[in-house]
Amino acid sequence: MTSNTAAMTGSVGGQSTWTRMMSGQTGPVCVVLIALLVLWYVGAVFMNAPTQIDRYNRADQTWTTGQLIEDTLAQDRPILPAPHQVAVEMYHTIFAIKITSKRSLVYHSWVTLSSTLLGFGIGTLLGVLLAVGIVHVMTLEKSLMPWVISSQTIPILAIAPMIIVVLGAIGIKGLVPKAVISTYLCFFPVTISMVKGLRSPQVIQLDLMRTYNASKWQTFWQLRLPSAMPYLFASLKVAIAISLVGAIVGELPTGAQAGLGARLLAGSYYGQTIQIWSALLTAAFVAAILVVIVGWCERRVLVRMGVKS
Repeated sequence: MTSNTAAMTGSVGGQSTWTRMMSGQTGPVCVVLIALLVLWYVGAVFMNAPTQIDRYNRADQTWTTGQLIEDTLAQDRPILPAPHQVAVEMYHTIFAIKITSKRSLVYHSWVTLSSTLLGFGIGTLLGVLLAVGIVHVMTLEKSLMPWVISSQTIPILAIAPMIIVVLGAIGIKGLVPKAVISTYLCFFPVTISMVKGLRSPQVIQLDLMRTYNASKWQTFWQLRLPSAMPYLFASLKVAIAISLVGAIVGELPTGAQAGLGARLLAGSYYGQTIQIWSALLTAAFVAAILVVIVGWCERRVLVRMGVKS
């Protein structure tokens, strides 16, 4: 009886521990990460196996399943590199060489990040100004809003070379053309979200401001803008990520010598799939860090404005 009770207690305790782990964010994220790593390794084995078997046949070499798995995960130029190969490449290009070296992912990340932040800043400012104009001027809403929406129907891969060529023809090169592409991508979500946010106050709230004889300027600062802050920061998290994508896309048609896009191009030219994947994951980490920073700013600003306790 005592042993059964202890076993049941241990079972309940184990279940509660698992429940506590999965109730937060760390547990589910770890489970998903482990599942992705397993799938990645399995995919690497299956995709690299035909090439490795062909090598065995050319060398007239006998092989076992264990040897095949080991060799598919250690190829120099695999079709799909294994996670540990990408991790080693990232460690070498981030920590093992100087950040001023053109082989350093830190150097290339900074080049891409510079145009990302510039485009993000311009796009955010443009989006906010457009939203304010659309909300307060009926003519702008009818004339400008359809163009804002239709602008996003043009594929960025089609318009990016045009922007690079046109700006290059008038002598604008380097950072600015990539920032323009980032601006083109990120202003749209900011505009749409700010329009929704500035119109989020209820009619009774607007009537109350009129009762207090508040001007449009006072209504904007005291009511509309605080109400729009959650919408704005939600759009900024999207905008900062796609600004990074825009900067990378802007580096591709120019044959850039620096930036994460340049690393992707170089890896594609020379068949260095490990280099390609390391640049991709580095871009993902940079985007994640930027989103976290925007989230931190959101919490600080909303608490400061009294929108969020």
